[in-house]
Amino acid sequence: MRKVRHDIIGDIHGQADKLEALLRELGYRNPGDLWSHPDRTAIFVGDFVDRGPAQVRTVEIVRGMVESGAALAVMGNHELNAIAWHNPDPRCPGEFLRPHHSPNWGASNRKQHAAFLAEVEADPELHSGIIDWFLTLPLWLDLPGLRVVHACWHTPFMTWLAPHLHEGRYLTRELMVAATDEPADPAEKDNATPSIFKAVEALTKGIEIPLPDGHRFIDKDGIERRRVRVAWWDSNGATYRSAALLSPAEREALPDTPLPDHASIERMNKPTIFGHYWLTGPRTVQSPQAVCVDYSAGKGGPLVAYRFDGEREFSVERFVWVDWGELEWKDQWTTRSV
Repeated sequence: MRKVRHDIIGDIHGQADKLEALLRELGYRNPGDLWSHPDRTAIFVGDFVDRGPAQVRTVEIVRGMVESGAALAVMGNHELNAIAWHNPDPRCPGEFLRPHHSPNWGASNRKQHAAFLAEVEADPELHSGIIDWFLTLPLWLDLPGLRVVHACWHTPFMTWLAPHLHEGRYLTRELMVAATDEPADPAEKDNATPSIFKAVEALTKGIEIPLPDGHRFIDKDGIERRRVRVAWWDSNGATYRSAALLSPAEREALPDTPLPDHASIERMNKPTIFGHYWLTGPRTVQSPQAVCVDYSAGKGGPLVAYRFDGEREFSVERFVWVDWGELEWKDQWTTRSV
């Protein structure tokens, strides 16, 4: 039996030109406008929309590949948000699951989603069709020898959530209500008791925990934050100082105290690939069995893929990437048979 070989592609965010350039360098071709490879399958880690200049074309490329069998894909937080923006809130007539008019969140929600809305809002049929397709995206893939999720592989939440999902690990429109129903009480949000909201939030956005009293930081958009995401893949990251996804100086200022119970660090026993974290700098592996393929393509960074051929431990030699006007790649991996 021929081994299935995968190219796992990071967050695209409407950068269709980068996507097509990367697919070409990976050896994919598009006869009849459907990209495919003779003996490899692409896997997309989600976040197809928002920010970039070619929203609909990006979705069309990815969707065409998935529906033709040339690719697999998982849901990212931007697809989740797009569904919530489009779906009315049955508990609040005139509002949506991702509020449009809330004085606290309406303007910022629209700003984040503006590039996608600019291409679809005037065409309700197109908009609805894309949202319907987003709802077919599974929250994670557990394949022979490989796991893929958008932001966080959290075994306890996945085990709890799976029976609630549509067959194939999909959300339904009905489940979207619970998936976007953030608890008002921080204590409820931060305890270890699972819920649909907490599980979906973790898988698509990562594990986020409150910082210790008196600690805060300014994020990439200039917003003050009192909660922080953690490196769930790092088996040595059991404390705030070792696990918080902050700069070294910011992390060093945190106490070396244990993380809350629900911020469980995954004990990696299978190669796992994810996106979401807006990495910069040289391509690297997060651990021998954990790789992030999001290198900020939506903000001028390279679009990155990892060529997976069944290895038990990841290697930096298997990254392939494209920048806006410049291509850098490792040609020995484009033709090598493993």
